[in-house]
Order: sequence, then C-alpha cells, then structure tokens
Amino acid sequence: MLNFPRWKVIMIVLVCLFGIITALPNFLPEKTRENLPGFLPNQTLSLGLDLRGGVNLLFAAATEDVVNARLNNIADQIRDISRDEGRRRDIPREQRATFTNIRVEGETVTATLRNPELTERGRELLLPLSQSTVGGVNPVLGGGVQEVTLDRDEAIFTLALTEQGIEIQKRDAISRAMEVIRKRVDPDGTKEITLQPQGGDRIILEVPGASDPDAIIDIVGKTAKLSFHDVVTGLSASDIANGRLRPRQKALPMRDGGQIVINERVIVSGDDLTDAKPSYDQGGQPVVSFAFNLSGAKRFGSHTANNVGRPFAIVLDDVVISAPNINGPILGGAGIIQGVGDLAEVNELATLLKAGALPVDLTVLTRRTIGPGVGADNIESGSMAAMIGFVAVILYMILSYGRFGLAANVALITNLVLITGVLSLFQATLTLPGIAGVVLTIGMAVDANVLIFERIREEQRAGAKPFQAMERGYGQAFSTIMDANITTFIAAATLYFLGSGPVQGFAVTLGIGILTSMFTAVVLTRYILSSWLKRARPATLPI
Repeated sequence: MLNFPRWKVIMIVLVCLFGIITALPNFLPEKTRENLPGFLPNQTLSLGLDLRGGVNLLFAAATEDVVNARLNNIADQIRDISRDEGRRRDIPREQRATFTNIRVEGETVTATLRNPELTERGRELLLPLSQSTVGGVNPVLGGGVQEVTLDRDEAIFTLALTEQGIEIQKRDAISRAMEVIRKRVDPDGTKEITLQPQGGDRIILEVPGASDPDAIIDIVGKTAKLSFHDVVTGLSASDIANGRLRPRQKALPMRDGGQIVINERVIVSGDDLTDAKPSYDQGGQPVVSFAFNLSGAKRFGSHTANNVGRPFAIVLDDVVISAPNINGPILGGAGIIQGVGDLAEVNELATLLKAGALPVDLTVLTRRTIGPGVGADNIESGSMAAMIGFVAVILYMILSYGRFGLAANVALITNLVLITGVLSLFQATLTLPGIAGVVLTIGMAVDANVLIFERIREEQRAGAKPFQAMERGYGQAFSTIMDANITTFIAAATLYFLGSGPVQGFAVTLGIGILTSMFTAVVLTRYILSSWLKRARPATLPI
C-alpha cells in the first residue's frame, strides 16, 4: 500500500495541477483572465444572491384560467363522445345517445341529452370522464358529475369540478409554472436560482448576480403557448367584424396583419412537443423545427389526413403565426414554424417552446434588486468563519501529530484548491450555505487523517515497525473512512435531489468536498508520508 508506481504518481500530480489551474482564475484580474490562452479555463466562482446580490421577483399566477381550460376540455370531450355515438352504424339512430347544447356555465359544464329515454346510456358514456362514483338521489359521478331531469322532459347532465379538484388543478399549475420558469431562467441548472410558492397563487423567484429585473421578467412572462387549430372558412369580413361566430369559434389576429377565425378546439398543443430548435427552410430563412411525441404525432397525422386541401392555423399566444394549406397527410410527427422573425427571435422561441408553455399567466407584484453590499457582509462573515476554522484545524493537527500533521495540512490546502477549482469549472453557484458546506468539508477531511494517524499510533504502541505501522494504519482505517464518506455522500445527494436553492448549494459543496477529501486524505497524504518514510527510514514514527 506504501508503494506508488509511476502511473499513480503521475495521476496525483495531474489532479493537483488540475485543481491549481481551475482555481487560479479566481485570483487573477479580469483583464488577465480575458487574455488567458483558449485551452486554459477562465471561469470563476459564481456567487449566490446572499453573497453578491441579485434580483427578487414576486409573481401572481392567474390560476382561474386553469379551471376554465379544464372545463373547456371536458366540454370538448363530451362533443367527441356525442359525435362518435352519432356516427355508429351498429345501432338504430333512435338508440344513439347524443348530446346538444354543450356549454360551460361558471364552474360547471352542462349537456342536454337529445333523447331523454336514453338517460342510462348517457350516464354510461359520461362515466369515463369521472374518477369515482358517489351515491345520491341524483347520481354524482367522480369529479362532480350530476344528472338532472327537468320538468320539460329534458335530460341535462351537469359536470362540476369539486373544490378539491379545483385546488389540485391550481397546485399542479403552480408546480408546472415553476418548472417552466426554472428551465427558462436557468436551463443549465448552474445559476442556483431560488423558486418557491407563496400562498395558493404566488411564486417567488430569486436570481443571483442578476441586475436587470426587466430582462428576467421578459423571458419569464412570455406564455409561449403553442397550439394547432382548424381554420373556419366561408365567413365574410362583415361576419368577422360583427362577431357573428358560432360557439367555440374565435377571431385571432395574424402576425402579418388581418384576422382569421379558428375553431378553439386544439388539434395538438405545445405540451406534445418533444423538441424545438432553430433551423433553416429551403429558402435559407430561419425557422423553428419541432417534433411531436407519439400521441401528438398521431393526432396531427390523423387531422391532416382527413383535411387535405384545408388550412390549419399555428397559434402562438393568441396570434396566428401562419395558416398554411394541408397539401397532404403529415405523418412524421415533425414540422417547421415559419414567419417567426430573425435568427435571434427564432432562437428565443425555440428555447421557450423547449422549456414548455406557462400553464398560467403571470403578473409581477413586486420587483427588488439586492445590491452587493448585503452580500459583502455575508462574504466577510462567512470567510471569517471559514478562516478561523481552517487556522484552528491546522494548529490542532500540527500540535497533535507533528510532521504527520504537516502532511495532513498540505492535503487540506490542496483539498480547498480542488473544491474551488471544481466549483469554478462547472460554474456552480456558491451561497452562504455553500460556505458552510466547505467548512464542514474541512472538518471531514481532517477527520479521515485523524482516524488513520490514531490507527498508526496504536500499531506502533503494539510494537509494529514504522513501515508496518503505516501499512496497517492506512489499511485498517480505509474501510471506516469509506463507510463514513459514502453515507455522508448519500445524504448530500438526497439533499440535492429533494432540496432546492440554498439547500442544493450546501449539498453540492458537501458532495464535491467528500470526493476531493477522499483523494487528499487517503491518497495524497499517504504519498507524502510514504515518500518521507522511504527517504528518512526513522527508527520510530514521530507521531
């Protein structure tokens, strides 16, 4: 265990050089960093909101839109059920349970059964829309679906979302909105933004190091809701101008001017996108190319196959980007969006579509820019705590273990250099909890050396020679050190995947510190001490 072949020595040197090279830019002036050769890293530590200031935003989410969208979706499903039932050829027309007068009223959807004698068949058709069945005089189907029979011999079914269902819809919308915001503001996951809900309809966003809240609001506030709709043809300009439209028809502005009427029913939505990226069409113009998932591709292919020669509308945030004619079935589940604008606009739209559409509209309630002054105080107090702990540990190791303590201190300094280098290379954000993770890592790194040195002492007291004491000390302490570090690393990984914001910052620095401390405590100190032992060959170990 004390023999180091050449390849191991080279590996140790390369790892130490890696730490020095990646950590060095943090101690160089900005102009010097800019002039470094291209093959050298020039990234520095990214400081969090609590250390260098940033932007704090509070958004209000229009969660009532989610409820309306859910009710309209239920109404569309009833129309589908009625249309499929009406097209059946295996039963006589008078036995087909079809619905009419399907509309959304408040927080309910009502549908009138054309033949009141088919009430049981109507209930059977609508039952799949529910999740459970609750008994009552008028049967209440899961999700709050009621059947009511009026005096004029009409069978009307009323579908009402329960209060619990409404709350679930709103909470899910807030959760999805937060995930979309995270992907838009921090697509690489390295800025360590803080996102958290407040109450039932508000979201707090903190972006470390940012100084322009308007730029963040601009990218967050864009709904980027993409959908494909059937175009209503045969309407005159006066019909459109006077609003003479059928239910579930809507006039929308076109990007290049004018208006077009669409069916509000969505053929395929942006939720079915699996990819969106900038590209170029055959004429060399920038476009957004996209791809659907299997479900979206199937619906899109079916619609284009059944509507050859008719136009369809590509709608982005209630504006029709284009309305091309369907020249043939589009079965590949992929396509392009033209007429977006220049390359910068195409890149922005591709990023927004890939991140996903916001399920709700957001309104900025408060915006706050935190200056670096507060962060400077945190840096000073955190650095002071780290420095005091670092100096105390160094003194303790020297006083307790002499020459062996010096070797441990060299490894400790190397450990800090490696942590700084890794954090800088990956542009991970360092927060005040992250500094706490570094301080904790210092203690853990020394703890491994303490275990080894105490085992060496015990072996030497038992009469072992210096080489034997060193060999057995490292060998017997290794399994204990591994167990301790593995369990701590599992805890750090759990904090990272289940936590958010500052908790993740603490977990990142702790996890990196565990890996680097294993190298410095078990490998580097052993190399330093074994090299000394082979040269000095002392009669007893000075420990």
